[in-house]
Amino acid sequence: MAHMTAGVEYGLHCLLWLASSPGTPLSSRDLADFQGISRSFLAKVFPKLEKAGIVSASEGINGGYLLARQPGDITVLEVIDAIEGKKPLFDCQEIRGRCAVYRERPPSWATKGVCAIHAVMLRAEKAMRDSLASQTLADIAGDLGGKAPPEFSDDVRKWLADRTKGRTRSGATEDRALS
Repeated sequence: MAHMTAGVEYGLHCLLWLASSPGTPLSSRDLADFQGISRSFLAKVFPKLEKAGIVSASEGINGGYLLARQPGDITVLEVIDAIEGKKPLFDCQEIRGRCAVYRERPPSWATKGVCAIHAVMLRAEKAMRDSLASQTLADIAGDLGGKAPPEFSDDVRKWLADRTKGRTRSGATEDRALS
């Protein structure tokens, strides 16, 4: 979790659109086009979210992804861990035992217990993970809902509905592969 990639940001944005469209599957292809990003990039994010039980896929010409749980039951930390994996914030290299003065034989006091620097990083990581675990998709959606005018959500729903209506049988296979 040392660095959160763009996949987390785009994944969260997509999940917010899924949260605002309950019961309506949205394809990763449409969500990628909507955000102006590569379809193949987003197609790599959704299987990770599905494996983590955050989204579920539906088949067919009108298929796509749905939230697998309620937005209030999906934490930001779960999304990050699903997309990035559970990487530590800090990778301690135990430098404290390599001091030249020790001549390759560090005294026990020098390496006893957790390194003081690592301890600080562990506390920081715990605080960050606790904070991310306390925020849900519903929390973010509430913040966003208070910011955007109602017509914006209506415009988005119309854009997505037009995309779904525009699908044809011949394009269904390709849509599913990218949904």
